[in-house]
Amino acid sequence: MSREPLVLVHGAFHGAWCWSEVVLELAVLGRPAVAVDLPGHGLRARRPTALLHNPFDPKAFATEFSPLAHVNVATAADALAREVRRVGRGTPVTLVAHSMGGPVITRVAEQHPGLVERVVYVSGYMPASGVAPLAYLECPEAADSLVGKLVVADPSLIGALRIDTRAGDSPARQTLREAFYGDVSTEAADAAIALLCCDGPIGLAAQTTRLTAGGWGSVPRTYVRCTQDRSNPPALQDLFIAEADRAFPENRTAVATLLSGHSPFLSMPRMLAETLCGL
Repeated sequence: MSREPLVLVHGAFHGAWCWSEVVLELAVLGRPAVAVDLPGHGLRARRPTALLHNPFDPKAFATEFSPLAHVNVATAADALAREVRRVGRGTPVTLVAHSMGGPVITRVAEQHPGLVERVVYVSGYMPASGVAPLAYLECPEAADSLVGKLVVADPSLIGALRIDTRAGDSPARQTLREAFYGDVSTEAADAAIALLCCDGPIGLAAQTTRLTAGGWGSVPRTYVRCTQDRSNPPALQDLFIAEADRAFPENRTAVATLLSGHSPFLSMPRMLAETLCGL
């Protein structure tokens, strides 16, 4: 079993908290791991003031400029690289990213390949060179994604992908459960939704990274496919893998498969931990 530390990176709207059960399972298996908050997420999250207005004003919520609009792939990757250096203490780590955390670990591996033993994408965005993650939402492979139905504001105007995370049992909340936590218990899903930040910085989805053979293309990579995912459909996940293998055929993607929805860190943390340990 490989012993280099695992650094776990969350996706949009989430934080380090989403990996807590996996970190526990990894500890049981004897594998060191740490989960980190990207800028603007988790304990670093900032929310629009309109979210707390009483009574709630949907128009104000849909038009208030995001306090996270300054966060992008570059700033997030710089912050993550600093954490990687601290955790690795001079030795490479394995970077594991979920969903929109993928472009961030891609940028770190491209700019600092010596810091990274392997990159792992758990139903993560693994965009091709020079392609913005946001562009994939227009692909036929993303046609079944529920993410578009969650967005309640124009990202180009407010600087973020904004979703409604308030309590209640509205159809929008049910769509949120199905998109992120379809195979998670209602109780656990509601607890997770309460921890979500309503804004996903548009800079994480709109910026591109130029990939090179000596950078990201030289780092071993694994893709963990989630076959029941309603946010990043399996067809989209397979597109990421195919594009990476076409660009860097001498360093093909290792693939693992989980029969899970978008958030296996909550629905099957033990199995995900075993998958990560078995890389």
